Amino acid sequence: MNDYIMETRDLTKDFGDFRAVDKLNLKIKRGEVFGFLGPNGAGKTTSIRMMVGLLRPTSGQVLVNGQDVHEVEKGTIGVCPQEMVLWEHLTPAESLNLMGNMYGIPKKNRHERAEQLLADLFLTDKAKSQVKDLSGGMKRRLNLALAIVHQPEIVVLDEPSEGLDPQSRRVLWNYIRSLRDDEGKTVILTTHLMDEADKLSDRIAIIDHSKLLRLDTPENLKKEIGEGDVVDMKLSDPQQNGTVLKALEGLDEIDSVLEVDGRLNVHALDAVGKLPQIMGTVESSGVRILYLSVRQNTLEDVFIDLTGTRLRD
Repeated sequence: MNDYIMETRDLTKDFGDFRAVDKLNLKIKRGEVFGFLGPNGAGKTTSIRMMVGLLRPTSGQVLVNGQDVHEVEKGTIGVCPQEMVLWEHLTPAESLNLMGNMYGIPKKNRHERAEQLLADLFLTDKAKSQVKDLSGGMKRRLNLALAIVHQPEIVVLDEPSEGLDPQSRRVLWNYIRSLRDDEGKTVILTTHLMDEADKLSDRIAIIDHSKLLRLDTPENLKKEIGEGDVVDMKLSDPQQNGTVLKALEGLDEIDSVLEVDGRLNVHALDAVGKLPQIMGTVESSGVRILYLSVRQNTLEDVFIDLTGTRLRD
């Protein structure tokens, strides 16, 4: 069996003179959580819509199990959209049975599947409550259940943790892991939460300006901008950030210096050992350090290094 369940070949989409996606080539492995990241307007949403068969490409192709996405069996892909699609006056149990019926699941199996999903997503106690009376976190978990009631091979989750409290987010994360580990599903995850992408994804694609920038594991992506640390500083006079940045870039063994949200991030191996040199350079520029911390590289550092912006920008 092919290790790759989905492949895009030179996937391109034009809207008039505007190219939203430019020759995107991806291979998504069977049974992995595949993170798909990009700033607003990068082409991520258009790519996903083509990958699930909702939008025809201008050129290129999407293959699922070796077949064109428009020819695969109905129900192969389950999509959980960011916008919740729920029937407010039905109960969760009724909603799942209705969706199961739409997919042609036999009545007995529909009932068993609904009960299992309600239990797995901690909704059993609310099975007979109207959806309109559920909390936001419960509604989002029900939204996911409706997308996978028919046991799709591929599950596409678009911003699944949007608006969730930390406890509900953990429940959702554990369930996403179980889709991969216990059921062998392939999960395509779009998210603006970098810790979510880092903790859940086996591999991550980063797209910007309609093009694929990087595709690798979170660990390898974080190594790409140096295996060291980040010195995060806030200066007494942010107007001098540019001057200090140039001075720090001139130091030996400094990987990079970036200005992020009015602060300076210095990337370097053995950053702690280099602190006296870094601090001396800042002070010689005539400004004081108001705040300083040292931390390891994060996926967000990689994203900013590649795109020049935070994910929400």
